[in-house]
Amino acid sequence: MNGRCRRLLLAFENGWRRLCRKLPWQGTKVFSQDITRARIVRYALGIALSMALAYCINWPLSYLTPLLCALFLSKPLPVLPLKVGVMNMLVTLVAFIFGFFFTQFLLPYPLAYSVALALVLFKTYYYLNRGGSLWLVIMLLLSVLMMPLLSSINEGLAIGVVLGFVVSSWMTIFILWLVHYLVPDPETVSLPPRRSMQQGYSFRAAQAALKSTIVVLPVALLFIAGNWVQQLLVLIFVAIFTLVPDLEKGRQAGIDSLTSTLIGGLFAWLLYVLMVAVPEYFFFILLMFAASLVFGRMIFSDRPAARFYPSAMTGLIVLLNGSMAAGAVFSETFFVRLLLILLATVYVVFALKALDIFWPVKKVVA
Repeated sequence: MNGRCRRLLLAFENGWRRLCRKLPWQGTKVFSQDITRARIVRYALGIALSMALAYCINWPLSYLTPLLCALFLSKPLPVLPLKVGVMNMLVTLVAFIFGFFFTQFLLPYPLAYSVALALVLFKTYYYLNRGGSLWLVIMLLLSVLMMPLLSSINEGLAIGVVLGFVVSSWMTIFILWLVHYLVPDPETVSLPPRRSMQQGYSFRAAQAALKSTIVVLPVALLFIAGNWVQQLLVLIFVAIFTLVPDLEKGRQAGIDSLTSTLIGGLFAWLLYVLMVAVPEYFFFILLMFAASLVFGRMIFSDRPAARFYPSAMTGLIVLLNGSMAAGAVFSETFFVRLLLILLATVYVVFALKALDIFWPVKKVVA
């Protein structure tokens, strides 16, 4: 079966390459001298194209596609190999199917669910600390943390979220392939080497996973018990800030997120004012393309502030998406997001500080 799947993927990849050779333009001549310029234009093109599709088709959770495109295109990576792209598609599907059935079967039994959630969180963080796939870990965390809150409202809503996440992630991969074809790298760029998966038991990885689980689990259970769907972002930020349960890294991640939100909020306010003046779909896409060019120049520069701009772009997209809903107020959306990040940062810093003080093991062996 594996051999058959491998032959099918190879045939598909060969067919895709033959189709690409027949298409009229690839942009190679335009960007043949400067790989940085190619990345900037590809970044802007990918975000503008994803925004155009998301707001034109408007499938459930469609705004996730621009967020994921902004995340991947901000990194100096080559085009995803077909095998990696298909694997990411399958990983997303499996992660959210797991989260859905995990929630449906265990959520009616609070005690069993609490124990099972602790075990799933620990195993997920342990897998990451041993060198596992970051994509799989993030998809699993989003799935097991979001599904209980959404299922408590409506089971159909949870199913819609699963489908929305899967469609958005798959659409992201297709857009990444397309923009890499339209604006290819003028020189060969190789994927960074994969982290080697540590074999056997690792005390260091288990200790880090246990710390992350202790920080995230009480917040997750509190949110689920209180059905705090509107504050879901706090839970997601806490889970992301504790991917590496280090006090300084957690604090720095929170500070960077606050700074990025302020930068993204300023640009989002400027775009919002312009959109109110000219409320046209094509004008909005041109604005996003122009803003993405500005952000791309900062991201692919050597300036110290460059690290803030990838997250600032995701903040800009989230703020604009929230501000364009019926009856939404931009300033309220901005300050609520800022407050949520601040709350998550303060909690993570204090929780990790308490763990460092009371943790029984001071010397860690590999």
